[in-house]
Amino acid sequence: MLDKAKQLWELQKKARAIQKELKETEVEAKAAEGQVTVIFNGEQHIQSIEIDPAILTPERKKELEKALQQAISEAISRVQAIASEKMKAIAGDLNIPGM
Repeated sequence: MLDKAKQLWELQKKARAIQKELKETEVEAKAAEGQVTVIFNGEQHIQSIEIDPAILTPERKKELEKALQQAISEAISRVQAIASEKMKAIAGDLNIPGM
């Protein structure tokens, strides 16, 4: 029983370390030929959005909306992939089938 408690404690320690690492990880994604840039941290929180003033015109509203959507989606996908890779290490320690 003591061995299982120690194992659980080690897994929790690893999970906290990964959570801290993800918080400090930044992922950048660009769209509209670099006119829109978003930066997310590993916890999927937006850190910043940069928009080139050239795309800030009423005529380009739809283009800007689409560029924001693309950049945000790409950044979230990258962050999820990073988190998944990091969590696989913990899941391997648990011997969970399929992970």
